[in-house]
Amino acid sequence: MQIAPSVTPPLTTLHSAFVSLAGLSTTEALGELVRAGHARLPLPGHGATLARWQALAAVGAHDLPLAKVFEGHTDAVAILHEAQAHALANAPQATWGTWCAEPPDARLALLAVDDRYILRGRKAWCSGAHGVTHAVVSCWDDAGAPMLAAVDLRQPGVRVTDHGWNAVGMRATASVDVWFDDVEATPLAGPGFYVERAGFWQGGAGVAACWFGAATRLADALRERLAERSDPHRMAQLGEVSVALQGCAALIREAAATIDSAPGANAMRTAMTVRLSVEATANTVLHAVGRALGAGPLCKDASLAQLYADLPVFMRQSHAERDLEAVGKLVAALEDAPWTL
Repeated sequence: MQIAPSVTPPLTTLHSAFVSLAGLSTTEALGELVRAGHARLPLPGHGATLARWQALAAVGAHDLPLAKVFEGHTDAVAILHEAQAHALANAPQATWGTWCAEPPDARLALLAVDDRYILRGRKAWCSGAHGVTHAVVSCWDDAGAPMLAAVDLRQPGVRVTDHGWNAVGMRATASVDVWFDDVEATPLAGPGFYVERAGFWQGGAGVAACWFGAATRLADALRERLAERSDPHRMAQLGEVSVALQGCAALIREAAATIDSAPGANAMRTAMTVRLSVEATANTVLHAVGRALGAGPLCKDASLAQLYADLPVFMRQSHAERDLEAVGKLVAALEDAPWTL
């Protein structure tokens, strides 16, 4: 039985906290949110999944790189609770990364040495590596089985590089390579735990909440500028954006309710449908808002320009047609079509 952390304060309190983050780096801002209790989100599948996703969306609307590391921290905490590692999940002042990408040229080994376990090798795509204190990492044991481990990054033997990230978009996450030279770690559950647990797909849907929040920020920018100067074309583009976002929001709410009603079920189709729907909606919003606003705001509004750089990069965490194929196979195997009213 998982022990859910305290529910996050109301969204109004979270929004007010953003003011105090001005001038801080991405991981410094994460630390402030953690210390203030704003990262203590309901665990997915515990009856308040929508509240969890609303918080992720709120951070995504404020600052997308911050949302990336915030989501990583909250996902790590959820994983630790699922692994019954509650003491680690509740470690005071700890900021966590979830580093579970598995490129073939960066496989991290988890080795049993005497009465302890150590990590050895390179880990790629480590968001927030220059600032977080701990990480949940995917790795491979002596027998070649996939494992998860928790590691304190403040130990000797952890070397955070400046390699592995050249994009302008999401640059503030500093998702670089990290080397582990015989660094002590704590194994979490058993082989295959990461992908076999119910929370794997529940967490995958949570990432899409960050994308959705960023898309609503773009829609809000269009609404604000329409108050200054409107015309039929801009109104039509706002209508297009509104229809797309409202339909997507309804699907997200339905998905959260589905997960809460069956928290132990495989949520793969639910999560992938949400992710693909949010990606399609966000692309619609990017296109429509860009056409409506023109080059001026995209060139002279620094926050809007950064969002246009960040969001497409973050959404490439989706696997495009491969994910669509996977959903198609799942739908083809159903007895009833999922679109029946």
